[in-house]
Amino acid sequence: MKKLIFFWKELLASFWFVPVLIIGLSIVLSIGLVTIDSYTNLSHDGWLRLFFVNSAASARSILATISGAMIGVAGTVFSVTLVTLTLASSQFGPRLIKNFMYVRLNQVVLGSYISTYLYCLLVLNAIKDNDSYNFIPSISILVAIFAAIVNIILLIIFIHRIAVSIQADTVISNISDLIAKKVKSLFPEKMGDELKDETAFDEEDAFSAYSKKTSVKSSKSGYFQYLDSETLMEIVTENDTIIKLNHRPGNFLVEGEEIAVLYSKKELEDEFLENILKQFIFGKTKTSQQDLEYSIHQMVEIAVRALSPGVNDPYTAIACVDNLTATLCYLSQAKFPSKYRVDKDAKLRVIANVLAFEGVLDGAFNQIRQFSGGSTAVIIRLMEALKTILNIVSVESHKKAVIKHAEMVCRQGKETIREEKDLQDLIERSDKILKK
Repeated sequence: MKKLIFFWKELLASFWFVPVLIIGLSIVLSIGLVTIDSYTNLSHDGWLRLFFVNSAASARSILATISGAMIGVAGTVFSVTLVTLTLASSQFGPRLIKNFMYVRLNQVVLGSYISTYLYCLLVLNAIKDNDSYNFIPSISILVAIFAAIVNIILLIIFIHRIAVSIQADTVISNISDLIAKKVKSLFPEKMGDELKDETAFDEEDAFSAYSKKTSVKSSKSGYFQYLDSETLMEIVTENDTIIKLNHRPGNFLVEGEEIAVLYSKKELEDEFLENILKQFIFGKTKTSQQDLEYSIHQMVEIAVRALSPGVNDPYTAIACVDNLTATLCYLSQAKFPSKYRVDKDAKLRVIANVLAFEGVLDGAFNQIRQFSGGSTAVIIRLMEALKTILNIVSVESHKKAVIKHAEMVCRQGKETIREEKDLQDLIERSDKILKK
């Protein structure tokens, strides 16, 4: 079930699925309304003349005009979308293209125009005007007119949305919101329960009862996208085994690389190993469903591009640092899941490869620091961000990680900042961290 949910979410995030779905609905709608028209004999007298078409020539003219306009605007929408994707790729990085493609409004607008065009063609084909039979689908034509009005409104909204979406502040804000959602769902979903006392746990002692050790290897090269954790826990529990995961979603594996190790009391059958491997989903690209670092790396990429000599936009980089700081402040107080997962009887079943606060901090600030040489404002903001995080953290290991980064930022500043006053400003901020 979890894998089906994963594939469904990926399908909804594709650029083609929603337009195709709308087109399919328009075909069904045209057939249904034409059928209703064929059984309905509406009187077009009085005020109804304002809404319903009375002649076949007028009906054909209206539908032809709407269909021609819709397919023309659909081409314009497609062109604008491609231009937007090109700008996003060059300004924010190719990995940000997904964010623009997955915007639901873009998918709905493209699907709406093409489906209206197709709807008008189908209804137009149903009009009959000859000596033996006269049929004008009045309700269907009225719906086409309303659809055209809605599409005009959608075009205005679409243009506004495109103009806003390519602004750096909007892109950063959207990614920050996505990171916040992923953080609050707390990383990859939990498997089973956690150990109550991890400090007293002896991993080697837990393995002593399992004499057989079997390697689980990747069936193909690609990114580890998703793990069906619930099913995996059920399988290893039913077969009284322990699985140690060497990788987590987001890692790249080559075919034949060891992804996990199984500890069992007897030789494992090939069918069981294949069933285990089915719980791992691989793909050509990364996905954010179980990978918190994916969205963080998107934010980092924007900052790094902003710091490149060809762009030289420190304000965008500072905005990225500010948003990453908010995420790290939340994580500094969050409880990171244990790597030891037990079943309902408190028996060890899974040793997961989980994220640690230091790893997230490294992923968020390392590259920004490395590319910030010569950008005094960004270096100073990095130090301010670390000071803010340190004021919130309570776990000792988290504090050490923040101090480590403060030392690296301070060294970076001493090597690259030439102005004595700016350097003194950085040192004063670093002292508030390093001398605590």
